[in-house]
Amino acid sequence: MQQKPRPNFGGNNRGRNPNFRREQQQEHRTNRMIRVPEVRLVGENVEVGVYRTEDALRMAEEQSLDLVEISPNAAPPVCRIIDYNKFLYEKKKKEKEMKAKAHKSEVKEIRFTPNTDDHDFDFKAKHAENFLKEGNKVKTYVQFKGRAIMFKERGELILLKFAERLAEVGGLESMPTMEGKRMIAIFAPKAAKKKEKEPKEPKEPKEPKEPKEPRVAESKPEDKA
Repeated sequence: MQQKPRPNFGGNNRGRNPNFRREQQQEHRTNRMIRVPEVRLVGENVEVGVYRTEDALRMAEEQSLDLVEISPNAAPPVCRIIDYNKFLYEKKKKEKEMKAKAHKSEVKEIRFTPNTDDHDFDFKAKHAENFLKEGNKVKTYVQFKGRAIMFKERGELILLKFAERLAEVGGLESMPTMEGKRMIAIFAPKAAKKKEKEPKEPKEPKEPKEPKEPRVAESKPEDKA
């Protein structure tokens, strides 16, 4: 049997840049990926200015560092001579810290009915306190069903009592309002107050010392003579 000729996959790669996939994966162009005639170097370890790319690469190699393109759209592109792996590590670390600090505020919902008992009220108040301490807003509403709509005053009393309970950690954005069959109140977290230093107790005044009696010099026998 005659063997079928194998497909030639190598022919499809002719003329392709072997660094093409690597360039797509990297966030910045580095070293030989930078194929412009000249670049502007910045940083502490170089004299700032425009250099031929070959000269900039040679300077990076002499310092055992990388030539990294940080502003590709500038004319000429701006580069730095740095340790690229270390640069990426510090960049990701900084982004992670910023993300951790940037807390996204959410709106948490708490539902009451006109007949909410004290136990349920306290349970939901504790949840609301935790939400507000975490920096979230709390949307509280009293749901009226059927003839319960006749007891709007009872719903308003529940929400105002709730506002009094949360006064230390959150404040009402506006007075309770009706939306359909719901009476709604929204609470926003209060900024944490710094603990005030306790005033030092005044020191007790010291009792005045009794004045010492002056010593009388004794006369010597020679003085009498």
